[in-house]
Amino acid sequence: MPIKLLPISDGKYNMFKTQDRKIPLDRIRNIGIIAHIDAGKTTTTERILFYTGRTYKIGEVHEGEATMDWMAQEQERGITIMSAATTTFWKPYFDSHLSKENYRLNIIDTPGHVDFTAEVERSLRVLDGGVTVLDASEGVQSQSETVWRQADKYNVPRVCFVNKMDKLGADYFDTIADIKDKFGVKPAILNFPIGAEDQFRGVIQLLDNKAYFWEDHAAATEPEVKDIPKQYQEQAKKLRAELVEAIAETDDLLMEKFLMEEEISVNELKASLRRAVISYKLVPVMAGSSLKNTGVQPLLDAITEYLPSPMDIDHISGIDPKTKEEVERKLRPDEPFAGLAFKIQTDPHVGRLIYVRVYSGKIESGSYIYNSSTGKKERVGRLLLMHANEREEIEFAEAGEIVAFIGLKNTTTGDTLCDENHPIELERITFADPVISLAIEPKTKLDQEKMGLALNKLSEEDPTFSIKVDHETGQTIIGGMGELHLEIIVDRMKREFGVDANVGKPQVAYKETITKEAQGEGKYIKQTGGRGQYGHCLIKIEPKDRGVGYEFINKVTGGNIPREFIKPINKGIIESMERGFLAKYPMVDFSATVYDGSFHDVDSSEVAFKMAGSLALRDALGRAGVVLLEPIMKVEVTAPEEFMGDVIGDLSSRRGQIQGTSHRGKMVIITGLVPLAEMQGYVTILRSMTQGRASSVLLPSHYQVVPANITQEIVERQTKSS
Repeated sequence: MPIKLLPISDGKYNMFKTQDRKIPLDRIRNIGIIAHIDAGKTTTTERILFYTGRTYKIGEVHEGEATMDWMAQEQERGITIMSAATTTFWKPYFDSHLSKENYRLNIIDTPGHVDFTAEVERSLRVLDGGVTVLDASEGVQSQSETVWRQADKYNVPRVCFVNKMDKLGADYFDTIADIKDKFGVKPAILNFPIGAEDQFRGVIQLLDNKAYFWEDHAAATEPEVKDIPKQYQEQAKKLRAELVEAIAETDDLLMEKFLMEEEISVNELKASLRRAVISYKLVPVMAGSSLKNTGVQPLLDAITEYLPSPMDIDHISGIDPKTKEEVERKLRPDEPFAGLAFKIQTDPHVGRLIYVRVYSGKIESGSYIYNSSTGKKERVGRLLLMHANEREEIEFAEAGEIVAFIGLKNTTTGDTLCDENHPIELERITFADPVISLAIEPKTKLDQEKMGLALNKLSEEDPTFSIKVDHETGQTIIGGMGELHLEIIVDRMKREFGVDANVGKPQVAYKETITKEAQGEGKYIKQTGGRGQYGHCLIKIEPKDRGVGYEFINKVTGGNIPREFIKPINKGIIESMERGFLAKYPMVDFSATVYDGSFHDVDSSEVAFKMAGSLALRDALGRAGVVLLEPIMKVEVTAPEEFMGDVIGDLSSRRGQIQGTSHRGKMVIITGLVPLAEMQGYVTILRSMTQGRASSVLLPSHYQVVPANITQEIVERQTKSS
């Protein structure tokens, strides 16, 4: 679906006016909505857009009308696949310690499905704060833990929104216990629900000592502010005292007042809580039901009150690409320009859109920027503000904004864009390796020409999507994070690029590694009349820790191998690694040290030493105890208690290790580690085993050595297929 250009005069949308661009940095919030699949992220985002006046009608996910889920596949499946960015404004609704002025919210709605984890990773890398949405009946689920750890990696302060308080089995305080236990953080309970399940009617705001009722659940319902009902007064008093103590513990001045039993004002508490949230000491928790339009306004107030502005982050650190020394940029418009390209999107009409978080300085359309990751200058053709798949052209972008650039030809995900006279290279974004692959081939010759272009554009957009060609079979092999991920890729190829393809069965992405140290010799001598070829090297290979990757070390002394032939040796080793040794799977997690060799004054060449490097590795691998590695998945199954034995028995039969079980209401949650190879078609089998009442989630965990008997089967299968 192409991106639409909206006229600025379109009255339906809260488009930017000149004064909106002048909102100071301390009133900007760059936030992401993150959570487990089906926790209600997109529904929450839709309510935020409606209540802030960004949209005139609430878009429902279950009706395929969500503004932020604009892709055809998202609307059909009711899930978020691609992170979507938007900008809106909010004026604090209730009593606030902040000024009653417009706050600019730059929001990214992220997917919950693990197959699209790259979208979460790159979004969190450029955000200042996050809203973690949790299902009140499910508590903290496995993918919630994964996205929480991703946010921890980038030190993103968060608030928790316990959604679906109207759902059967909703338990606010059980979910808070889960937050404490599984996230390992100290929650600051800002409000608690009035009723639950079908009796959920509102929330009690503890710091303000007020009850907010949403009597009517129809769209656009505004809360009615009342005194706290009698039956909740004792609980509110107790929880407020605990909240005040938790806040005071993070602030010496307030702690002194607290111990002296002096009165602490609400504004003092809110200001201190803001500092505690930004320094990761406390995590505010709130209740609500986005689908029932309940509790969203207090959440918006909490976003503006407690999550950081760019000014609170203060600065970012990077490396000067020339001197390799650490440099800093203050997050202000008067600093030299610096931004991070975190997402690429292809549009049939405008071409490549590069989403950029502008950290410092100012950039104007038509100006030139320096890509410090590639060392090349590029021209910014146009600048756009995005609202899902709708765009608004702007003349400039400043520190604190998230915008899209058009016209950059050589920029990829993770590249740093900056002022050429003040270069800086920011930390790149790291992504997980694909765990599953499948063969794909075009149906016609016309499709063949289009398929290469389509795959290249899709791999530019998605760093967890890989493409390689099996030179023996001529097949194209695509890799991704799961079956759904690859299914969406194939579907997008057909819809967006018009490519019809035959698709093979999904295959597990095995890897190979070594278990012991070994030495190898590679000698390549070829004499065919005239000038010959001569390359000779000795290498030593050693195993490394799982996940470390490959390292090449040069220890040649005395000029036994000229310097210009060292790189070709490494190239030969890498090419040989890609071909594998046991079963043609790529090799990982070892170091190769070239320590000796010889050369010929006339016959030696780069090609000869590349061949020698490849031969030396093959020689060493024969003595290095090569083993197969397979991806292990963390599985979480939620099932009725009566099916617990059947589910555990089935997982054990799949070489699974059960890690634990816990109860939530009448359901049991079973967690374990299972090889991905054993989980093909598991969802269907689980449904039939539990009369359709169980659900499961698979998350990549780690790679592990394949048992010897199964290794033998895989090797035999690969030998037959070739």
